[in-house]
Amino acid sequence: MAQDQVQHGAAQALLDGQLELWHHIFGYVKSMALKSAVDLRIADAIHDSGGAATLPQIVARTAAHPSKAPCLRRLMRVLTVTGVFSALAGGDGDGELVYGLTPASRLLVGSSSLAPFLTLMLDGVFVSPFFGLGAWLQRSPAPDRSLFEVTHGRALWEMGDGDPAFGELLHEGLVADTSFIMDVVVKECGHVFQGVSSLVDVAGGLGTAAQTIAKAFPHVKCSVLDLRHVVANAPAGTAVDYIAGDMFESIPSANAVFLKWILHDWGDAECVKLLKNCKKAIPSKEEGGKVIILDMVVGTGLSNPHHKEMQVLFDLFMMFMNGIERDEQQWKKIILEAGYSGYKIIPIAGIPRSIIEVYP
Repeated sequence: MAQDQVQHGAAQALLDGQLELWHHIFGYVKSMALKSAVDLRIADAIHDSGGAATLPQIVARTAAHPSKAPCLRRLMRVLTVTGVFSALAGGDGDGELVYGLTPASRLLVGSSSLAPFLTLMLDGVFVSPFFGLGAWLQRSPAPDRSLFEVTHGRALWEMGDGDPAFGELLHEGLVADTSFIMDVVVKECGHVFQGVSSLVDVAGGLGTAAQTIAKAFPHVKCSVLDLRHVVANAPAGTAVDYIAGDMFESIPSANAVFLKWILHDWGDAECVKLLKNCKKAIPSKEEGGKVIILDMVVGTGLSNPHHKEMQVLFDLFMMFMNGIERDEQQWKKIILEAGYSGYKIIPIAGIPRSIIEVYP
């Protein structure tokens, strides 16, 4: 009897293992189903129907061809099982399901929609390099040749500058993410801006983050430092000043320096150099000087089991562009090497990113 139980347990373990493998194998189908929902603007169709819609109503409000309704029904089944949409039986007795929005799909509608960021992350430009990850890991290292460059022949930012269509996709995606995360930051971590009189957002693009800070904290004089060709397209009539320059050469003086998703693009040597430039730009700790970093700290804020998985997945994503998501010890190394006296990590509730206050 005991031997039978052992054999049964071993057999069940194999079956569980197969299920786990299948879950990984077909994980990309979930991503592509979500991309299809965004391409078809299904969330908008449901929202525009008052928050609930049947399949015929979704077909009528999207670009889906009526002949593909049976296929769309199967797509919606995946999207409801995976939590993107909800589905309830209709009350008219015809068996037609009524689809609704969930917290996830509510983020795909309205002015703060994350749909542009999702579209960017699931674009073929980002997805295709991963087909060559195994081969790339077997090659001898080439100086600064990331998997992205091996695949596309140029770096991400070069591609954004040289391809107007991809450049627009990149800009809209990053703006959508910045708008979302900065709304959370000023509400949940607004205390980090208290006592700050002036702030420079380094490599802040067209100023989405700086404008959010300036609006939430009018006492903070905000400016953006970025390359000349970026600043040339800066919007007029905002409360933010725009300064053309290279962050690796010098940073304008301010009470605080803000680095949002910048350091994860660079290796340790470049980060230390940049942090040293930041230190030159701010006053002493006693005078309120500090660097405010918004980035991931792998292993921090893991109350939600999805957080750790998201952090390590995003680290692998950054690796294919020669970037890195650091854990606390890796952050500590570059911060202290740059000559700072200390730091404080502030996990942001509900998301796998943190604020790191760095003190001179």
